[in-house]
Amino acid sequence: MKKNTHLLLLISVFIIATCGLIYELISGTLASYLLGDSVTQFSIIIGVYLFSMGLGSWVSKYFDKNLLAWFIRIEILVGLVGGTSSSILFLVFESISSFRIVLYGLIAFTGVLVGLEIPLLMRILKDRFEFKDLVSKIFTFDYIGALIASLVFPLLLIPYLGLVKTSYLFGMMNVLVAFIACINFKHEIKGVGYLKGAAIISLLLLLAGFIFANKITSFSESLTYSDPIIFSKSTPYQRIIITKKGRDLRLFLNGNLQFSSVDEYRYHEALIHPVLAALPNAKNILVMGGGDGLAVREILKYPQIKTVTLVDLDKEMTRLFRSNYMLLQLNKRSLLSPKVTVINADAFSWARTQHNLYDAIIIDFPDPSNYSVGKLYTNTFYKIVKHLLNTNGIIVVQSTSPFVAPKSYWTVEKTLKSVGFYTVPFHNYVPSFGEWGYIMAMNHSVYKVPDQYLPGLRFMSKSCLEQMLYFPKDMARVPAQVNKLNNQILVKYFEDEWATVL
Repeated sequence: MKKNTHLLLLISVFIIATCGLIYELISGTLASYLLGDSVTQFSIIIGVYLFSMGLGSWVSKYFDKNLLAWFIRIEILVGLVGGTSSSILFLVFESISSFRIVLYGLIAFTGVLVGLEIPLLMRILKDRFEFKDLVSKIFTFDYIGALIASLVFPLLLIPYLGLVKTSYLFGMMNVLVAFIACINFKHEIKGVGYLKGAAIISLLLLLAGFIFANKITSFSESLTYSDPIIFSKSTPYQRIIITKKGRDLRLFLNGNLQFSSVDEYRYHEALIHPVLAALPNAKNILVMGGGDGLAVREILKYPQIKTVTLVDLDKEMTRLFRSNYMLLQLNKRSLLSPKVTVINADAFSWARTQHNLYDAIIIDFPDPSNYSVGKLYTNTFYKIVKHLLNTNGIIVVQSTSPFVAPKSYWTVEKTLKSVGFYTVPFHNYVPSFGEWGYIMAMNHSVYKVPDQYLPGLRFMSKSCLEQMLYFPKDMARVPAQVNKLNNQILVKYFEDEWATVL
C-alpha cells in the first residue's frame, strides 16, 4: 500500500469521526427542539449511539473478505442515512405517534455503521504500521475529528446552515470518502464500477437534498404549525419560528408558543404594571429574558424611567426584534430606545458579576422545560438576583400556569421564599395560553394594590389586579419543594404536569 494511500485512509478516519459526531449532535439538537428537555434527550441519544457503535465494532469481526469493498459500502450507507436523518425526523414528527422509535432507531442504525468503520480501517491498515503506531494514529485522527465537530457545530454549522443542510453536507462528505477510495483502490476491489456508480448517485441525491433543504424544512414545519410561517431560523440556542395569519402574529421557540399579537398585551401588562405602578420613583429597570422587547415596551411608558437593561442569551432574537418591520411595530421600537441597553449573555453568569442595583427586576424567561432554563428558576439564581435589587424594589417572575401546572407554579413561589423574599402570587387569563401565573417578590412584606395606572392601558386596572390576587380552589397552593441547582425538581414537575395536556 503506497504512502499517500495510507495517508488518505488516515484522513478518512478524521472525516469519519467528524461526520459521526455531527450526526449525533444533529439528532440530539433536533430531539431537544421537538421533544424538549435537552439534557434527557442528549443523554439518551449519546447512550444509544455509543452502545450501537460498540455493537458495530463487535459485528465487524464477521467481515473477513473484501474489506475495502465493505468499507466503501458502509461509507455510502452512513452518508445516506446520516445525511437524510434530520429531514426524515422533521417529516415524521407530526405524522406518527411513535416518533421516539424512529429517532432512536436512526441513531442506533447510524451508530452501528459508524462502529463498523474504524475496526475495518484498522484491519485494512494493519500491515502498514506496527500495532502501537496504528492504534496511536487511528485514535489521534479520530479524536481530532471529534474536537473539530464539537467546535464547528454550534459556532458555524447551526447558525449558518441549520440542521437539515448540515446533515446533507456531512452525508456528502462520507460518500465522498467512499468515492475517492473507489478511485484509489480501483485495482484492488471487485465490482468497483458498481460501487463508484452507487457513490455518484448517492452524492447527487444528497446534493439535491442540500439544495432543497430550506424547502424540505419549510414543508415539514408547515405540518407542525397551523398558520403560515413567515420567518424561521436556527440559532445556537433555539429554533425561532414566526407565523402570521391575518392580524395574528405568533412567536414560537423550539415549538413552544411565546406570544400571540392578538392578546400579548394582557400578558405583558400583567407582567409589568402591577410592579411599576407600585414604584412611582423607579428609574433603573433590569429585564432578564424578554428578547422580543414587549415587556420593555410597557416599561418605557413610564416617563421617569432612565435606564432599562435587557439581558437575553440569544443575539439573533434581539437582532430580529430590532430590525423586522412587523416586529418593530409590535414592540414600538422599544429595543432601539436610547434608554435601553441590550446585553446578549447567559443571565445566570452575567448576574454573578454585577454590582449595580435596580428598582425593579422583570424575569421573563421561557418555561422551565429543560435544565438549561431550569437553572434560572433555582434558589441559587434567586440569591444572586436578590443582591441586585434595591431595598424597596420589586421582582416579578413569569411562573407558568397555576391551573395546568400548580405544583410547578407553587414551586417557583416556594423557591423565592426560601431565599428570604416576601411573595405576592397572582394570575391572569391570556386566551392564547389560558390561565397564567406570575409572582412578585420583595424584601419587605408590604404590597399595596396601586390605585392609579397609566392612561391608555388596554387591560390592567385596580379591580383587575384585585381579582388576579385571588386563587380559586382549582389553583390553590399545593405542597412543593424548593428548586435547587443540584436537583432541578421543577423541570420534572413541569414535564409531568404539562404532559397531561400536550
